[in-house]
Amino acid sequence: MKMSIISFQSRKTLCFKLLTMVMLSCGLLIAAQCFASSFEESPINYHKAPVSNPISKLQKKIDSGEVKLEYDETHGYLKSVLKELNVPQSSQVLVFSKTSFQLPRIDPKHPRSVYFSDDMYVGWVQNGDVVEISTVDPQLGAIFYSLEQKETAKPKFTRHGDRCLICHASSKTEGVPGHIVRSVFSDKRGMPVFRAGTFRIDHTSPMKNRWGGWYVSGTHGKQRHMGNVLVEDKNRPEDLDIEAGANVTDLSTLKIFDPKKYLVPHSDIVALMVMEHQSRMHNLITRTNFETRIALRDSRVVNKMLKRNINFRSPSIKNRFDSSANRLVKYMLFTDEAKLTDPIKGTSGYEADFEKLAIKDRQGRSLRDFDLQTRMFKYPCSYLIYSEAFNVLPSEVKTVIYQKLWDILNSKTTDDDYKHLSKADRIAIKEILLATKKGLPSYWK
Repeated sequence: MKMSIISFQSRKTLCFKLLTMVMLSCGLLIAAQCFASSFEESPINYHKAPVSNPISKLQKKIDSGEVKLEYDETHGYLKSVLKELNVPQSSQVLVFSKTSFQLPRIDPKHPRSVYFSDDMYVGWVQNGDVVEISTVDPQLGAIFYSLEQKETAKPKFTRHGDRCLICHASSKTEGVPGHIVRSVFSDKRGMPVFRAGTFRIDHTSPMKNRWGGWYVSGTHGKQRHMGNVLVEDKNRPEDLDIEAGANVTDLSTLKIFDPKKYLVPHSDIVALMVMEHQSRMHNLITRTNFETRIALRDSRVVNKMLKRNINFRSPSIKNRFDSSANRLVKYMLFTDEAKLTDPIKGTSGYEADFEKLAIKDRQGRSLRDFDLQTRMFKYPCSYLIYSEAFNVLPSEVKTVIYQKLWDILNSKTTDDDYKHLSKADRIAIKEILLATKKGLPSYWK
């Protein structure tokens, strides 16, 4: 790999200064410290609890000799890591804003590539020292690792904590160790112009606020976004040439960077949309997990003090379960999803790779079926309901979640939060879940 002309110490100092500025501008330093206090204690014990996630499992296979990671001079361990973790190259998206800890190496000419699966996010920077990885641990939420880009017999994934959690455990990640997709006004160096504002992106975000600081390949009709373009005048950062960034199917035509230096020459618009949905869905599942386990701890303490049955649940504890479940179900069923006014079409083939993982009912329907005409999915219920993180949620809150889903899908609630679901939507989602989701309560059947 090429060596940077910047010395390691200088680069480290520059990185710290830039990262501090990013955090202060986002107002995250104090928030992160406040949120951290709860998940560093029992029953969560974020840094002390044993981990069980795709990276910890892969490391065991490497250590035992069952798996050997392959190294190449251009991308280091990237290709091999993606292969072993079953992360498709077609999921590649490219971000050129300096919003990662390797930010001195990132700019519009050298974007950072991100690849992802249902429970994994992998970042790569040209001539970077490490491959960046965040994974979903079912009981702990997002856990952050790096893999040194140096060829060795048995590579080691290094876990990171406090530095990552400054940004990745804040109000922007639901107050838990989590993932975040941001849209910023980025200048020609890749620096966010913070005074113009930033946006946390998920499926509720209007298209016009998405993808600032990202490259976007694909078509989207008359809809416009912030991707593919740079701030020309810092005094007027909002004056982006959004037409120049619209409906770009070949990123080389932007004449800003060389797409051939990446595994695929795409930053697929559909992949971006899926990543945005699932990143917050992961965070909400983790928040539900943490809140429920903490509520159960509090219940046990109070029951012991009052000499009540250990399994007694007070109205206040039940309300905590209900609040957590309600928040998760709303997002799971795509409440407030931003409507599409024109069809969306990607460029990398990601749609096909995503749908290959579908769990289908007898009619061939699945929660991975795309719509991309007026909304993201044909059947708006998150596919992450099949995830291990959802499956291991405490039974107390999962019982509430299933009851809410049952009531909504059977039109037993008139809540306006679900008015976007037609009768046909509700019937289809219920039938798909009945045919494909294990562990549903008996009353569902």
